[in-house]
Amino acid sequence: MHIKVETLTKTLKDCVVLKDINLDFYSGKIYGIVGNNGSGKTMLLRSIAGLIRPTEGTVSVDGKVLHKDISFPPEMGIIIEKPELLEQLSGLENLKILADIKKSISQEQIIEFMKMFSLDPYSKKPLKKYSLGMKQKIGIIQAIMENQKLLILDEPFNALDESTVVMLRNLFLDYKKEDKLIIITSHHADDISILCDEIVSLQEGIMK
Repeated sequence: MHIKVETLTKTLKDCVVLKDINLDFYSGKIYGIVGNNGSGKTMLLRSIAGLIRPTEGTVSVDGKVLHKDISFPPEMGIIIEKPELLEQLSGLENLKILADIKKSISQEQIIEFMKMFSLDPYSKKPLKKYSLGMKQKIGIIQAIMENQKLLILDEPFNALDESTVVMLRNLFLDYKKEDKLIIITSHHADDISILCDEIVSLQEGIMK
C-alpha cells in the first residue's frame, strides 16, 4: 500500500490547520507524527483516513484519490481521539457489535485479544465504569482485531500501563514484518522513536 499526501491544506473558519503537507507512506513501515496539542497531527490523520475533505491538495491510496475514486482507504483500522463506543455496554459487547459489521472475526478471537490486553472479557461492567486506560485498550483492540493492513492510531500509548506499552510496541513490530502500514502520533518523539522508520514533526499545521 502506498498513501500519498500532496500539497494538503485544510482551513477551518479562516484558520489554516494544515498547510502544504507532502508525505508518502508505504506498507511495511511505521511512521510517527509528532506535535503538541493544536499542531494539526490529529487533523492530518483524519485527512489520511478520509474522514475530512482537504481544502486544497489530495490524499491518494495506491493511486486512487480519496473523495473522488474512493471514500476511505481499504482495510483500515483506526483510533482517533476517544473512540465512539456504547458506554452502557461491556467491553466485549462493544467489540462484538463492531465485529458483526464485517463478520471477519469470531467471539473467541475477540476474547483472546481482550486477554492479551489484560481485560476480563467476561466482566459485565459497563464501559462507563472503565478507567481511561481500559477504554484505550478497547479502542486499540477494535482498530487491530480484524487484521487490517492499514493502522491509523492517534496517541495509542496514552493512559496505558508500562507492560501494555511494551506488549503493544512488540505487536506493532510484528505487524511491520507482516507488511502492514502503521501511522501513529505522539506529543514526544522519544516515546515512538524506538518504533518508527520515519518521524514527521508538525508545528501549527506546518511540517518541520
